Amino acid sequence: MNQKGQKPKTGGEAEQQAAKPPEEVREQAASPLDEVLGRAEKAYVAYQEAQKEVARTYRENELQAERIYKESEQQAKDTCDERIRQALRARDGTIDRADKAYRQAMEQSEATYRENDQQAKGACDGSIKQALKTYKETVEQAWKLREETVGQAWKIYAKETG
Repeated sequence: MNQKGQKPKTGGEAEQQAAKPPEEVREQAASPLDEVLGRAEKAYVAYQEAQKEVARTYRENELQAERIYKESEQQAKDTCDERIRQALRARDGTIDRADKAYRQAMEQSEATYRENDQQAKGACDGSIKQALKTYKETVEQAWKLREETVGQAWKIYAKETG
């Protein structure tokens, strides 16, 4: 055996190798190298496929994260929009109630004004009637008193002159 752990070639084997064409010898010698190269190529292809798989997985994760983000953003927008609608409805309701209260207060105020106006006119008319009545009575009494005074004065004058 030689250093490589192989039996030394006997003369017959050497003759057989010598009898073989050089191509065949190269094929036999290249066979273990080809096998290693073949395995290396397969490993490299597997490595490239694994890289592609990793890239595809990263891309899928990225797309999923984007989808989740968009869903979250849409949900937040929908929630925001709903709260805005609720706030606007509450504001509109408050304004409607304030308008209704204002109209009712104005109607009540106008009704009170009309009542007070009627009362004031009635009181005024009553005071005017009373003043006119008092005036008439005072004038009548004054006329009567004048008539009496003039009548007495003529009586006195007629007694004295006559």
